[in-house]
Amino acid sequence: MPNTIADGVVVSLKYTLEVDGATVAQTDAEEPMEYLHGAENIVPGLEAALAGKKLGDKMSVTLAPDQAYGDYDPEDIDEIDREDMAHMDDLELGMAIEVEDEEGDVYVAFVREIGDETIILDFNPPLAGKTLTYHVEVVGLRDATEEELQHGHVHGMDWMEDEEWDEDDLEDYDDDEDWEEGDADSNGKKA
Repeated sequence: MPNTIADGVVVSLKYTLEVDGATVAQTDAEEPMEYLHGAENIVPGLEAALAGKKLGDKMSVTLAPDQAYGDYDPEDIDEIDREDMAHMDDLELGMAIEVEDEEGDVYVAFVREIGDETIILDFNPPLAGKTLTYHVEVVGLRDATEEELQHGHVHGMDWMEDEEWDEDDLEDYDDDEDWEEGDADSNGKKA
């Protein structure tokens, strides 16, 4: 069992995330957030601040947008014809959806406006442009398995519990029902 947080260590965190003085996400010791250190599973500023910490360590860190989800890009918004989204009957404001471009690349977008003829999609992560304050406690450390190191993420995350999980299975994850705005950024990064 590792003594400190370093690359290749699975870290379990109890944390509270505050934005503009309001709590927007939190976990507890019974259901902590787990991530693979060094695999860019969490925002870069938090990962850097946690390097070298030990089991039981507590800290608070405030991150500017460039160390969290980046600056808000007003150009990263797209207006889509409602007809092109006709297959999605239950669109709601704030909903995360997957959008595929002409090259077959898939992106996460958030429904910003729903009009009679068009839908406005925002490709910025919900916390882009925000200063984040994390209050964290390290509640678990363990060596990553070879499979976790190869895949670049912790196995056993609630939506990745299947031992046969691979990258293609991410497409089967139903964002419309299970995704909340604070869950992840557009690259799937938690925290």
